[in-house]
Amino acid sequence: MTRPQSTEAADYYFKYIDLITSEEIVPTFKDQLGQTLQFLEGISEEQSLHAYAPGKWTIRELLSHVNDGELVFLGRAFWFARGFQDPLPSFDQNIAVQHAHANETSWAELIEEFKHLRSASISFFKTLPPEAWSRTGIASDNPVTVRALAYIMAGHVAHHTNVLREKYL
Repeated sequence: MTRPQSTEAADYYFKYIDLITSEEIVPTFKDQLGQTLQFLEGISEEQSLHAYAPGKWTIRELLSHVNDGELVFLGRAFWFARGFQDPLPSFDQNIAVQHAHANETSWAELIEEFKHLRSASISFFKTLPPEAWSRTGIASDNPVTVRALAYIMAGHVAHHTNVLREKYL
């Protein structure tokens, strides 16, 4: 496995990809799962309803967004890894958060959802045939490889964990 090259995703996604320094993404997913769960479990139900400024997402909404991202990026990785060539549409995070009603879902349930989604991601990527990692497709009007999507997923979690630490807690 090699890290994604600059041609494997839109420039925007390298803010996530660059947060991951490992050459082996599946062990990174596993390590990140344990570390992230430990971190999230240290946040109380009450704290999880906190937003750091008016108009910003609550911690619950942020985790709901992370969970949505895991689903979207894994779906894209599945689509392209399995050889489908149809382009996939963009994902509007604000529409998704608005309709998720995360503040009406318990913090414990959102954490459990993250655990299950990341476990599914690990299962998918650890059994991926070697040739599938370099398959390319179009998502949000940009070419992207399956390898880049895996790094984007890990970087997306790392990014939002950093945001939680720096702005919310």
